Amino acid sequence: MIEFVLNGKSVALEVLQDMPLLWVLRDVLGLTGTKYSCGKGLCGACNVLVDGEVVHSCVTPVSYVRGAKVTTIEGLAADKGHPVITAWIEEDVPECGYCQPGQIVTATALLTSNPNPTDSDIDEAMSQNLCRCGTYHRIRKAIYRAGELMKKNK
Repeated sequence: MIEFVLNGKSVALEVLQDMPLLWVLRDVLGLTGTKYSCGKGLCGACNVLVDGEVVHSCVTPVSYVRGAKVTTIEGLAADKGHPVITAWIEEDVPECGYCQPGQIVTATALLTSNPNPTDSDIDEAMSQNLCRCGTYHRIRKAIYRAGELMKKNK
């Protein structure tokens, strides 16, 4: 039995200990916002937060999250006024949108730990997230915008 908190709700599952968290989220729990892309932890499409830290769910065994708090894009989206999601919409970031859940999760972790990031901070934090459409310029603008929104909401 693996127990953890997912998007604020307790979860207890009978799954293989080494099953990737991504497949637990998508196939067992039906949360398809977290995307499969490379399967090797290189692109960031599958990023989720575990106790506030970004992890690649495609290479993270579900046993790693035992007793932890896991937040997916669905958990962030439940906050209708989430500043990062709001900024993403305002800055018209997505093109195809496939990588955006992982991008938003990573940007949220960055701004939680560093509400005033520099270009260099953003580049470093987002370096594990690939966007095939090349929307990096809009992603950076949205991160700055989300930081402003977070300051207003305090």
